[in-house]
Amino acid sequence: MSISLKFKKLKRLSLPKLNPWLLGLLVLVSVGGISGVAYNQFVVVPKQQAKNKVQTAIVERSNLTIAVSANGTVQPERSVNVSPKTSGILKQLLVKEGDLVKENQILAYMDDTNLQGQLLQAQGNLAAAKANLEKVIGGNRQQDTAQANAKLQDSQFALRLAQNDLQRNRALSQSGAISKQTFDTALTTRDRAQAQVKQDQEALNLSQAGSRSEDVDQARAQMVAAQGAAQIIQTDLNDMVIRAPFGGVVSRKFADPGAFVTPTTAGSAVTSASSSSILSLASTNQIVAQVAEANISQIRMGLSATIQADSYPGKTFTGQVVQIATQSVVVQNVTSFEVKTSVPDPEHLLRSGMNVNVTFNAGELKNVLVVPTGAIVQQDNAQGVFVAQDKGDPVFVPIVAGTTVNDKTEVKSGLTGTEQVLLSFPPGTRRVSKLNGG
Repeated sequence: MSISLKFKKLKRLSLPKLNPWLLGLLVLVSVGGISGVAYNQFVVVPKQQAKNKVQTAIVERSNLTIAVSANGTVQPERSVNVSPKTSGILKQLLVKEGDLVKENQILAYMDDTNLQGQLLQAQGNLAAAKANLEKVIGGNRQQDTAQANAKLQDSQFALRLAQNDLQRNRALSQSGAISKQTFDTALTTRDRAQAQVKQDQEALNLSQAGSRSEDVDQARAQMVAAQGAAQIIQTDLNDMVIRAPFGGVVSRKFADPGAFVTPTTAGSAVTSASSSSILSLASTNQIVAQVAEANISQIRMGLSATIQADSYPGKTFTGQVVQIATQSVVVQNVTSFEVKTSVPDPEHLLRSGMNVNVTFNAGELKNVLVVPTGAIVQQDNAQGVFVAQDKGDPVFVPIVAGTTVNDKTEVKSGLTGTEQVLLSFPPGTRRVSKLNGG
């Protein structure tokens, strides 16, 4: 109500004429009352309402279950493109896509017609080499030795005859009864008989002594070479039988019987393997998760993990950490580490390439001081919380934050546990974008 209006009302009341001093006092009281109402309406009440709207939370001690979440995919532990060691025609294929196979199980046969003929030839050469070695080592038979002895005796008898004939002819030659030519013929016959005796004696000695060591070594070397040739052919034949290098599942088939296939590397891409390999074999599946750099310190070997596949909502699988990468992977400026987890799957539900969510159960922090994560703010390059006061404005208290689990964050220092922290903040503060261990 304005002052002029108040004066108009006073005039209409026809009050007795007032003292000027008293009239001024009355006007001053009226103006003060109006100012008090305005102050209460525009200052006190909004402050009270703002104070009532401030949300707080009690600092408490609690147990924090540490769980690290990461995205991952299902991948086989081992995967190879199965192909022959030498190029050839695929004769028979015994498996199809999706079949479970055991280690060393026969998967296919290659055409081995040419190798079968080569093997027969090599086996014949080996048999001949063995027989020759046995002959050389065994020496001559008793019959051969006896024959050599008989021949020596015969030549010795012929020598005696020739010597006797030479003696007679020498006497006749001295008396002039025979010609010199006749004597020379007898002498030559005796010399030939002596040479034959010597030759037959050496033959008998050789037959009794057996083969020379050089001959034995040569025969043995020939047999070893024949064995090697036969073994090479047999190995080539064995390679015509394609076996599973490990137990797993046939993930892809690349060729049918009659197709020409060639050797390929185990890690060949599908596009190149499909034109030359026989099939692709994958072993037991594992989970390959990408764990953020900030969380990798929480992961250790043997740590249990809970796995949820997008393809099976509501179903969980359990596994253990079996490998932690030593080298990071940077994708779009985000650094992460590959963590491989085993995943028992007796029903064979998981398939290679499926997307999964992995939760690593990293342990539990017992009886630690915690505050709501949303209460932590950044103030003057310090991380902390606003603590409510019984009288006066809230006070900013710096803290050292620890592990964050969901909406709770561990406070390592800065609070005693008796405070109430603000969840709504005074002007000029801002939230912390990243917490240690979060």
